[in-house]
Amino acid sequence: MLDSKKKWTFAETPEDCAEWADGSAGLSPVMKSLLMQRGISSAEEAEQFLQPSRQKLHKPALFADMEKACDRVHRAISEGERILVYGDYDADGVTSTTVMLETLEELGAYCDYYIPNRFSEGYGPNEAAFREAHQAGVNLIITVDNGISGLHEAVVAKELGMDLIVTDHHEAQGELPDAYAILHPKCSADYPFDELAGVGVAFKFAEALLGYFPERFLDLVAIGTVADLVPLVGENRILVSEGLDILTRTERPGLNALKETAKIEGEVTEEEIGFLIGPRLNAVGRLQDADLAVDLLRAEDPEEAAELATAVQELNQERQKIVADIAKEAEAMLKERENLPGVIIVSKAGWNEGVLGIVASKLVRLFGRPAIVLAEKDGGMLKGSARSIPAFDLFEACMSIREMFEGFGGHAQAAGMTFAATNRDAIEQHLDKWIHERLDEDDFREELLIASKLQFDEINEQLVNEVGALRPFGMHNPKPMFHFTDIPKEKRLLGNMNKHMKLQFAQSGSALEGIGFGMGELAPLISPDTEVSVVGELGINEWNGHRKVQIVMKDLAVKSWQLFDCRGKNKRPDLAMAPADSLAIGSGSDMPAGFPQVESYEQALGYESTIEDLYLYKLPEDLDDLQKLVEQTKPGRLHACFELEDSCYLSGMPPRDAFKWLYGYVLKKKEVDLKKELAMFMKHKGWSKDWIIFMATVFRELEFIHIENSVITPLPNPSKRPLDASIAYQERVKKVEIEKTLYYSTYQELKNWFVENCNLAEKQAEREFVHEL
Repeated sequence: MLDSKKKWTFAETPEDCAEWADGSAGLSPVMKSLLMQRGISSAEEAEQFLQPSRQKLHKPALFADMEKACDRVHRAISEGERILVYGDYDADGVTSTTVMLETLEELGAYCDYYIPNRFSEGYGPNEAAFREAHQAGVNLIITVDNGISGLHEAVVAKELGMDLIVTDHHEAQGELPDAYAILHPKCSADYPFDELAGVGVAFKFAEALLGYFPERFLDLVAIGTVADLVPLVGENRILVSEGLDILTRTERPGLNALKETAKIEGEVTEEEIGFLIGPRLNAVGRLQDADLAVDLLRAEDPEEAAELATAVQELNQERQKIVADIAKEAEAMLKERENLPGVIIVSKAGWNEGVLGIVASKLVRLFGRPAIVLAEKDGGMLKGSARSIPAFDLFEACMSIREMFEGFGGHAQAAGMTFAATNRDAIEQHLDKWIHERLDEDDFREELLIASKLQFDEINEQLVNEVGALRPFGMHNPKPMFHFTDIPKEKRLLGNMNKHMKLQFAQSGSALEGIGFGMGELAPLISPDTEVSVVGELGINEWNGHRKVQIVMKDLAVKSWQLFDCRGKNKRPDLAMAPADSLAIGSGSDMPAGFPQVESYEQALGYESTIEDLYLYKLPEDLDDLQKLVEQTKPGRLHACFELEDSCYLSGMPPRDAFKWLYGYVLKKKEVDLKKELAMFMKHKGWSKDWIIFMATVFRELEFIHIENSVITPLPNPSKRPLDASIAYQERVKKVEIEKTLYYSTYQELKNWFVENCNLAEKQAEREFVHEL
């Protein structure tokens, strides 16, 4: 067996969609199932989903306060008032800032922008910035991607005589700010879609202000929406679909320079935004003022854009190094703790606050639980970020003790926070209790949502193309993962230090590659001719003009027991990879000190629990002993590591004619000195020394002869007894059979013996049933 590392959850297809599933929509059954899992229950809905159209976007006027906000902006422009766009330092924030600033500029506004410094000011509105804006003559502040939690700052703006328009999408924490107008999808009862990103809200405001659909902003909308990890359904799906097309052919010098430094060529997908563009824009605000990112997005001169993109690239590389260093320190600190709580908290003075969310994500993946990573500040305060696991609502848990935090904001899976170091233990204890009251052990494992089980003949390029029509993938529209089972025809290790593994599957002339990045360590745990269950994403591997369907493996498992053939000096097992519940029978030549082992099968039969890995170095004296041991311990992996010095099987069993001749010779000579005649027997009869000694031992045991000082003499009047009445004869026959069965058999012969004699198929079914429970 080989257990999956992650929790496999199979998606359910709603039963009430069965009628549509049986109808004709020009889609395969697999594709219909994928659509139904996304809540699509008719051919019409399927067409709308697969062909996103801006015609299905909602009117900006449906936002509460939209008319009021637009009137105030137009009045400010007509009266020459100064407007300040107050943004945020992440990718959603800088794209929102750019959209709003360029909209106001097109309308002829007297405007500027301000993005707070992550380190000195933190997220969202702050009083000092508002007062500075007032001194600079600002009459109207428009927040983008922030402001819904700025209750105090809204009061300050009002006291100073400045109007405040809040555009945001983050969760409101109860009371709303006393602003002139609030544009927020979740605070607008009549607006049908409440999952817009900050840049999506800014775009809606821009559309209402301009009086037309500003297509040129869609590249920025796509970047901010994907980077902020909002659900890619509804309006977000339409905006990103159209935005990716605009981004692919964008005329913005800044974005083209950014694409060049990120080595993005041709069609831009959501994956390029998520892994290449978004992290680079985020890196700026993580390490310094985010103005550089806005300047890059707004750059008009290609040379200037190239310089700015290079600066952004350098900051991203610096960010990567800082993240790696902090993650290494945090990991070491956590591994020193004996028992980790359900929600881990780690902190240190000097850590860069801007990257702590990324570090927290790494710790979540490593330790399989929510992580809060904090920088220790002057005055006994801790400030940082948190990331959660899918099964745990971190926002709800922290809001239940909101009074312990100086500052807190976020959503179910991510949050930012500040609290006194004296509250750390209480917060950790509360979150530990909260999570264990709601989750069981399996919930802590990373979950893979499997869209469908596929048969080998269903996996083809046509299906890959169909799945591609579901793009752009993201939150609430994940890239589908599929499950299939087959026996790999080939297994190879790839990459530096053999970090990656490729499995080659083939049936009826069709081939399928399975590539597992970072799965190289699993290769030794997959035995030959073994059925492997794979979960992964479908794609096309194109190389030198050849296209191959492949599945990018995210996890795998072997549900049946496995036999590993380690017989022979060149096939020694790597015992360093053996799990704790292992046992060795005998001591191998490369056995490390302290490895759990016993010298006999009788001792091993004293084990009352199951054993995951059973290493067999010593041949049993009886096949029944091995059979009982395997049936009792039910090993998931059985390693045949038998070592043999003197082989009875290779020496063979002397034929009956040899016994007859030797006994006749003794009767004839009356006295045979083996020391003197042994060489003659070996030369003239072609017998081995082992044969001669063995035959003599059998004759003595049957009381046919007497041996003293290597001299053989016949006994008078021996009883007539068959050769197999001799225990030595029986033991040699048994030993030959044991060696033949266990040592000199082929891999398949050995595996068949275990199956046929140890009830492994039946026992394995029981084990899988218990494991599933």
